[in-house]
Amino acid sequence: MGNTEELIKALAQDATPVKPVAHPFVQCAKWMAGGTVYVALSVMYLGLRPDVMTRLHSPMFVAELGLLGGIIVATILSAALLAFPDMHQKRGVAFAPVFAIMLFVLAIFLAWQADNPPSALPEHNVECFLCITSLALLPAAWLLYSMRKFASTHPYLAGGIALLCAFSIGALALRLSEQTDSMAHIVQWHYLPMIGVGIVGLWLGRVFLKW
Repeated sequence: MGNTEELIKALAQDATPVKPVAHPFVQCAKWMAGGTVYVALSVMYLGLRPDVMTRLHSPMFVAELGLLGGIIVATILSAALLAFPDMHQKRGVAFAPVFAIMLFVLAIFLAWQADNPPSALPEHNVECFLCITSLALLPAAWLLYSMRKFASTHPYLAGGIALLCAFSIGALALRLSEQTDSMAHIVQWHYLPMIGVGIVGLWLGRVFLKW
């Protein structure tokens, strides 16, 4: 009996203290702060579109920006919950991006209908997709690295959400910088690629987040 107690005491002394992980909402707040700073720095680097004050008088433009920001918030919150094995008993909140995306799609559809006659197309096209992708690389790597420290039991979904969040951050930064009002261009080169990015995220989640 004495040997057993001594063994337990020795193991307790050798044990390395484990720091409790932050609550998902706390983690979400940290990621939100980082994402906000990143968007601000990206816009500073790219330059704010010169007509932004005029465009902010357009309800459609404000709704687009607000709902795109809503996707970022919803996906960051979802990522924070999906990082935990049991989603912190908040499964419904973890799927908030679905509703945010539905509202965003509706807003974009209404903006497309309102763009009549259509605004002039910009001279560039695929460059926007490449720019957004470049801007998304750092937040995507940051989110995947941070989530890897946890123990997600939904690696596919977590990876898809992480990349969707990162791409939305890049899309918001470019929307505040690029001076174009052509909804045909914006839908084709800014927002439709989100579908492919989400699919790539499913694969990356399997690679980086699976136990």
